Amino acid sequence: MDPSQISDVALSEEARRLYMNYALSVITARALPDVRDGLKPVQRRILYAMYNDLRVLPDGKPIKSAKIVGAVLGSYHPHGDSAAYDAMVRLAQDWVMRAPLVRGQGNFGSADGDRPAAQRYTEAKLTPIALELLAELKKKTVQYRPTYDATSVEPIVLPARFCNLLVNGAQGIAVGMATSIPPHNLGEVCDALTMMIDDPDVSLARVLQKIKGPDFPTGGEIVTSKQELKQVYGTGQGSLKIRGEWKSEMKRGTERIVIHAIPYALDRSALVTKIAEVITGKKLPALVDVRDESTDTTRIVLETKKGTNPDLVMAYLMKHTPLQGNQGVNLTCLVPGDGELPTPERLDLLAILRHFLDFRFEMVKNRLTHELDLLNKRLHILEGLEKVFDALDEIIKIIRRSEGKKDAAGKIMKRFGLDEEQTDAILELKLYRLAKLEILIIRQEADEKRKEAKRIAALLKSPKRMWGVVKDEITEIRDKYADKRRTRIITAEEEAEFSEEDFIIEEDAVVILTANGWVKRQGSVKDLSTTRVKDKDRVLACVAGSTRSTVGFFSSKGHCYVTRIADIPASTGYGDPMQKIFKLGDGETIVGAVSFDPRMMPLPEEEEIYEDGSPCPPYGVAVTKLGLALRFPLFGHKEPSTRAGRKFARLKSGDAVLTTFTVKDGDEGFVVAAARDGHAIAVDLDDVALLSGPGRGTMLIKLGSGVELLAAKYAPSPRTEPLVVRTDKGKKYELFAEGLLTTRGGRGKAVVKRSDFATVDHELPPVPELGES
Repeated sequence: MDPSQISDVALSEEARRLYMNYALSVITARALPDVRDGLKPVQRRILYAMYNDLRVLPDGKPIKSAKIVGAVLGSYHPHGDSAAYDAMVRLAQDWVMRAPLVRGQGNFGSADGDRPAAQRYTEAKLTPIALELLAELKKKTVQYRPTYDATSVEPIVLPARFCNLLVNGAQGIAVGMATSIPPHNLGEVCDALTMMIDDPDVSLARVLQKIKGPDFPTGGEIVTSKQELKQVYGTGQGSLKIRGEWKSEMKRGTERIVIHAIPYALDRSALVTKIAEVITGKKLPALVDVRDESTDTTRIVLETKKGTNPDLVMAYLMKHTPLQGNQGVNLTCLVPGDGELPTPERLDLLAILRHFLDFRFEMVKNRLTHELDLLNKRLHILEGLEKVFDALDEIIKIIRRSEGKKDAAGKIMKRFGLDEEQTDAILELKLYRLAKLEILIIRQEADEKRKEAKRIAALLKSPKRMWGVVKDEITEIRDKYADKRRTRIITAEEEAEFSEEDFIIEEDAVVILTANGWVKRQGSVKDLSTTRVKDKDRVLACVAGSTRSTVGFFSSKGHCYVTRIADIPASTGYGDPMQKIFKLGDGETIVGAVSFDPRMMPLPEEEEIYEDGSPCPPYGVAVTKLGLALRFPLFGHKEPSTRAGRKFARLKSGDAVLTTFTVKDGDEGFVVAAARDGHAIAVDLDDVALLSGPGRGTMLIKLGSGVELLAAKYAPSPRTEPLVVRTDKGKKYELFAEGLLTTRGGRGKAVVKRSDFATVDHELPPVPELGES
């Protein structure tokens, strides 16, 4: 390399320059569509090559896709063959394009996400509507530029006769920007365009009376309001809720659900898989089977239990599967500017329509100008023929006496005052046209051409009449290609609303919690001693309630985790760990449970407080290992919580909740607690501090230095349900409230003096009994 061609540059500046060149290339030459023809460069080149080079027209035979891709890559698109083939396949897929521009023959993929066959196995040709993008190319309507290797030329834009950008939409990701334009109904777009021609100052609200919203080729529903649509189309960005459509069918006396339309761009097989997961996971017991009976059209059959409400099933699937989702709208496209390259811009709906109309006006003007030029050129020839027809004998003599064509042309031009073009036409005239009848035909053609030229010239001088031509052509496109809207627009008020409980089959169940944090749901339990638990584990709590009711789990770190009983995994085995259902912290364990079924824990509709501001029962009672105790209201914990739970206590550093139990309205009793150093205490429930919100509690028993509480228990009366503990030497003590009862905050009674309490004898909790609902 010549040293003079080497220069020192900063790495950061060179990287910035190269990146900007790359970004500009991606934006203008790959990812974004042009507002005028709605095409990306690769799509435009595919259509142009098929029309101009290969002539695979709608009325002809399709040709190999590999040949089309080869023509595109060889002449126009310097990229990989997969980029061109994938783009051509998309143009042919009728579940992607609202008005497909390519007709494919062979395997072009499916709505189930199947890949198309290789390009050597498929064939393609243009569709009739694709010609509406291409037909005016030969009428000098658009400008051309050199191809990448400068061996040919290609159109900068196609002379589109319909607003392809809105009709077929576009998806693309560039550098620092993206586009997501949904497809629309061609008839509605044409109606909006003609409205804007009649009234250039028309409002967005009136245009939206014509364009109801996106119209997806897969059908479905858009759940939105007029205000939301106006906001999306007025700003050029937003999101619309889309969902599938379904209907009920009766077969052999059994009602079943048939999904016949799915959201746009959704993989149909993925949807079926998600519904199958709902069934296998028993998340919706009313749904028992799913079958995909789709062919070219969508047909997903759902089998349900007898007596099931179909609206309820579909509401659940809309919420928990991709059958309902959001369609982003970002009306970013390339807009022609003063420079050589178009610039990216996010437009509103009116701006897109206005850009297209201005483009069509220019195309009509260019086409008429070209037609006028051709007419004038032909008239010029005809006038020359008229001028010399009566002197044909003289012209023949001049030709016979000339030395050749050039000599004859010069003499004729000099004799009759003709130009070179007219003279050449006379010399090329066939002998049979010297008949008298032919001059009449020539003069008739000349008169027709003069009238047509006069008409076109008048059109070009009148913008109003030119807009009339644009309007007539748009109306012609509408009449020829428009079809019915496939996507329904419904308002949020039309949606059926269901609560979480509506999706749950109501039945009684028992929830079993183990000390090591395993939980399961069963229909009934007769003997807890027979339930399956892991080695060195035990049943900590057993609560009952309706599957629509909630159950709360109290943790050692002062959190209450609440979920519906139906969401507890049903199992006859060990169950599932609590960490699978809730987000427990490090070292956090579950120490108690409560059922919020009204039969087990009656709660008022609204929170009640006493005159002094303290909360009314029922309460939860918690005792910590540092000897603190507190009562807290249960009302605020009855509804399902997040995975992180809700606080019922705020503990000191190093403290943890040992146990919890619940107290209903009217319950009396005692808290019996035993410390590891052999002390024990019993305190009346009313002496335990009642907190209106999460707190530390107050001292239940005063512990010695380094001593922790071993266990605590609720005793309904002084002489029943003792706390059973054993010393480190194995001696058993039954601690009744009677004999230990004292005021809160004292040292309690030294039950043993020469040994410590080491373990607790745990009894199986009772199996709760549910009354009538």
